[in-house]
Amino acid sequence: MIPYFNELLQEEREELTQAIRLLERQTYVLERKYDRKTGRYQYSGVYRTLERHMEFLREYLEISGISIYEDIQLGVIYIKGEAVLAEKLPKLATLYLLILKVIYDEQMTEASNSLAVHTTLGELSERLGVFGLTGRTAPTEIRRALSLLKKYQIIEPLDLMDDLDGNMRLILYPTINLILTGNDVRELLSELGEGEGQDRQLTRDTEEAADREENETDGEENETDGEEDSR
Repeated sequence: MIPYFNELLQEEREELTQAIRLLERQTYVLERKYDRKTGRYQYSGVYRTLERHMEFLREYLEISGISIYEDIQLGVIYIKGEAVLAEKLPKLATLYLLILKVIYDEQMTEASNSLAVHTTLGELSERLGVFGLTGRTAPTEIRRALSLLKKYQIIEPLDLMDDLDGNMRLILYPTINLILTGNDVRELLSELGEGEGQDRQLTRDTEEAADREENETDGEENETDGEEDSR
C-alpha cells in the first residue's frame, strides 16, 4: 500500500491527498457538478482521481474502518463506516431533505433522461406547508440548512444566499438517493408529525439507506445512463 503511494509522481500524490481530504470532509464526491460560471455541468477532477486509485483507497481507508463505494449509475463516490464523522442535521435541514427527495423523485419520473433537477426556495416553503410543517424560520437557520445540504453535495444554490427570497434557485444532485429512499421519507414524515426526529445524523441515515438501496436493487440489471453532458 505504502509503496504504491510512494511510486506515484509528486503531483499525483498531492492530487490524491487532496481528494482524500475532500472525500472525508464531505462524504460524497460527484462525477459531475454544475458550474455557475459556465452554466454547464463539468466533470470533476477529484472524482477521476478517486476512481483511478480506487483499489488503493479501499485498502487505505479500511485501516480506519471506512468503506468506499462508487455508484456508477448515480455518478457518486462515497464513504461510510463507524469512523465517518456523523453530523447532526437540524430540523429545518431534515425537512428540506424530505421535500427535496419528493421533488427529485417527481422530476426524475417525468423526465428520467434529464441530468438537471431544479427547484426554488419558494417551492420548498410551499411544500412544507402542504405537509403541515410550516413555521416562522430565521434567515440564519435557512442559510445554515442550505449550507449543510450543499456541503454534502445534495444541492447547488445557483444564487447567492444573501437574499433568501422565494426565487432562489437550487439544483438537486443524485446524492439524495443515497441518503433517503421513499420509505425513509414516509417514516420521517410520520416521526415529525408526532413531534419526533428533531435532529438527524446524516452519515448514519446514509449508511442505513445505502444498505437498503443495495438490497432493493440486488439482482437488477444496470440501466444505461442516458444523461448527456451539457456543452
